[in-house]
Amino acid sequence: MAFRGNLLVVLVLAASAIATGKSARLELVPAAPGASMAERAMDDRHRHTYITQKIASGRGGSRRVAAEVGASAVSLPVSSGAYAGTGQYFVKFLVGTPAQEFALVADTGSDLTWVKCNGAGGATPPGRVFRPADSKSWAPISCSSDTCKLDVPFSLANCSAPTSPCDYDYRYKEGSAGARGVVGTDSATIALPGGKMVQMQDVVLGCSSTHDGQSFQAADGVISLGNSKISFASRAAARYGGSFSYCLVDHLAPRDATGYLAFGPGPAPKDSTPAAQTQLLLDPKMPFYGVKVEAIHVAGKALDIPAEVWDAMKNGGTILDSGTTLTVLATPAYKAVVAALSTHLAGVPTVAFPPFEHCYNWTARRPGAPEIPKLAVQFAGSARLEPPAKSYVIDVKPGVKCIGVQEGESPGLSVIGNILQQEHLWEFDLKNRLVRFKQSTCTR
Repeated sequence: MAFRGNLLVVLVLAASAIATGKSARLELVPAAPGASMAERAMDDRHRHTYITQKIASGRGGSRRVAAEVGASAVSLPVSSGAYAGTGQYFVKFLVGTPAQEFALVADTGSDLTWVKCNGAGGATPPGRVFRPADSKSWAPISCSSDTCKLDVPFSLANCSAPTSPCDYDYRYKEGSAGARGVVGTDSATIALPGGKMVQMQDVVLGCSSTHDGQSFQAADGVISLGNSKISFASRAAARYGGSFSYCLVDHLAPRDATGYLAFGPGPAPKDSTPAAQTQLLLDPKMPFYGVKVEAIHVAGKALDIPAEVWDAMKNGGTILDSGTTLTVLATPAYKAVVAALSTHLAGVPTVAFPPFEHCYNWTARRPGAPEIPKLAVQFAGSARLEPPAKSYVIDVKPGVKCIGVQEGESPGLSVIGNILQQEHLWEFDLKNRLVRFKQSTCTR
C-alpha cells in the first residue's frame, strides 16, 4: 500500500477546555497528497543540514550563518509525486481580527510562526495570504526591540530608524531566497465546539511577503512548536498547564482517521498502561527537543554503537523532530542498524529504490521468509520506544519496502523523525523538562 496523504491539524478545543480552561485539543485529519518518499528523503537531508548548522552556530558560530542555510526549516516539499503522503502535519490556524484561516506546517524544530502575507512593499504570494492591513489586532514589532534583536530567528535587525519594522530573511542552502518578511504580533482564534471562540493575544507572527520554491503549494506557512520564548507551543503550553502533546496516526490509515495535537492535560487514557518518560534536554538558544539515547536493540540484542554517538557534548546527541519524516542516524548507528535489519531480512528479494540503500520486493517474498525483526530505542531512565515494524521498514510504493532510516554525518546529530514516532502519544512537559510517550491508536 502506498502512502495515503499528509495530515492536517484542525484547531478544535475539547469539551473539557470549555469547562475548565485548562486544556486545548487540536484534531489531525488527512490532507492532500504530497511528494514521493524519495523526494521527502532528499528534503530530510537538507533539513538535517540546517539543524546541524543551526546547532553549530548556537555553540559559537555566527547567527547569520544559520540564517543562510536555514530555509530547510520551513522548506517542506508538498509538490505532487508518484506516492501520496509525506508525513508532514498541518494546522488549521485562525489569525487576525477578523480571523483569517490558514493551513500551517506543524514543526517542533521551528521557533517562529509565519504565514504567507500581503505586506507593504512586497509582492503578493500566490494563493491564500494574510492581510495585516485588514486585521485590527496586527501590531508590527520594531527592529530596535529586544524581541527582534534577541528572539526572532533570522532577523536582520539592520534598522534604518528605531521604529523600522523587524525584518527576517530565511535562506535556502545555496543562498537563494527562502521566506522574507516582517514580524509583528496578532491574535490567534481557536474554535470551540458549538461555535464559541477563544483568543490568544500577542502571538508573535511572521508576515512573509516573498518566498521561493514549490514547498508551500499546499501549506500557507509554519506554526512553531519548538522550545522558544516566542513559539506558539511555548505560549500555548504556558496558558494550558506547561505541556503539549501530539499523537500521529498511522500514515497508512484511512483518510478519515484522525490524530491530535493538544495543549495542557491530555484526554483520559483508554487503557491503564503507564507512559514511559525520559528527560528533555533543552538548550535555551535552540528550539529543538533533545533526548538521551543509551542503546538501540534489534531482535533483542543491543547493537555495538559507540557511546559518543549519543553524547551531545561530543557533537553527537539526538532530537525528536516532527518536521523530519525519516529517522536520521549518525554513521556508526546507521551502519549498525541497517546491518542488523538487513541480516535478518537476507532471505527477501532485494530491489533498487534510490536514495534508499536497502529495499525489498515484498510481493516476491516466499512463504516462511524472515519477518521484520523488532527494533527498540532505549532512552535514559529505562524509557523504551518499541515502534511497529512499519515505522522503520516502510512502504515506499506498492509491494516495495525499504529500511526507512537515513545516514547522517559522524560526529553529528541523530534525529528521530515522525514516522518512527507514529502511533504513539507524545507529551512534552516543558515545565518539568520531561517527555512521556506510550503506544496509542490516537483515537478519542
